[in-house]
Amino acid sequence: MERQPEVVMIGLGYIGLPTAALIASQNVHVHGVDINQSVVDTINQGKIHIVEPDLGDAVAKAVENGFLKAATKAVEANTYLVVVPTPFKDKNEPDISFVEAATKGILPLLKEGDLYIIESTSPVGTTEKMMELIYSERAELKDKLHIAYCPERVLPGNVMHELVHNDRVIGGVDEKSTQKALGFYAKYVKGELHPTNARTAEMCKLVENSSRDVQIAFANELSLICDKAGINVWELIHLANKHPRVNILQPGCGVGGHCIAVDPYFITADFPMESQIIGKAREINNYKSFWCAEKVKSAKLEFRLKHGRQPSIAIMGLAFKPNIDDLRESPAKYIAQKVLQDSQDEEYFIVEPNIESHNVFKLTDYKTAFAKADIVVYLVAHNEFKSLPKVTDKVVLDFCGVFENR
Repeated sequence: MERQPEVVMIGLGYIGLPTAALIASQNVHVHGVDINQSVVDTINQGKIHIVEPDLGDAVAKAVENGFLKAATKAVEANTYLVVVPTPFKDKNEPDISFVEAATKGILPLLKEGDLYIIESTSPVGTTEKMMELIYSERAELKDKLHIAYCPERVLPGNVMHELVHNDRVIGGVDEKSTQKALGFYAKYVKGELHPTNARTAEMCKLVENSSRDVQIAFANELSLICDKAGINVWELIHLANKHPRVNILQPGCGVGGHCIAVDPYFITADFPMESQIIGKAREINNYKSFWCAEKVKSAKLEFRLKHGRQPSIAIMGLAFKPNIDDLRESPAKYIAQKVLQDSQDEEYFIVEPNIESHNVFKLTDYKTAFAKADIVVYLVAHNEFKSLPKVTDKVVLDFCGVFENR
């Protein structure tokens, strides 16, 4: 007879799979759930479907030792973690349907004393809504479950380390739920655990990423100003940061990923009048991507006028940040699409060294693309690009500091 798992992990993506592997590494039986059969099959073979350092070894070992198994449906356990996407129906309405579907999927399995935790980024009040959903269907369990929210706060590319060593904010719908969740995470997390209530924990996640978005927007706005003023924004920020109480971030081609580019909307959707700075930061960071695409368009025109022929163009990077394979909400991907839509038979070389293929773009090796291009457009500061020579015989558009910060 197969042993009942102690933990069910619903969602085996960029956070769910590493978390499942971490828990399983402590010889705890974890049952992972994902609606994608291909993902399930890959994991059960001891392989991974995403790029993340150290994750492959962790999953392979956990599967081989029998502590991690994946399936498309949940089974009975003592602890249930919901780590599913929370996208937007549009820019004004967060979509918690995946969280709701995951919760409904385990309704028949819940029993007195179980621990239910949401890790998915969620609008304030989502945990309480799921509590109401559970108790409306399972009234006999009212006040007999432990229900909490604990957002992840890890950096892609360093997830396995940060899952263990980062502090965590943990908020239950009541004190006993908070304490139960604290006890669970204490088994796996070496960082400090900070207890609060569910609503504060939900808002904490949103505020953390909104704060970053606002700070990046300031840097991106400076880059727009400096372009008009004829000032090197990289040098300017370097000098300004010599002030002991100034720490300006680096500009880029926008903001991407499923956190910083999305989470602020969870606040502006519910508090539109109160979130003026947060909303404006989103506008600035979105505009920066459009601005970059327009700069590429202008560079193409100038090249044609000067040389009397169409340029070849290297688009360097598609991921939303350096040295990862994640293209979610990527401004670089948007810029590549925008530039190709405006193509007038130029030759393009699309580069993303962290993925092998793409269903839209034909990818080119970064060294080949650089060698053949008349115009080199740096969108993501991947390590590979930093090894390329600094040249004067090409038009270089460096939107991410690869060329300036060597």
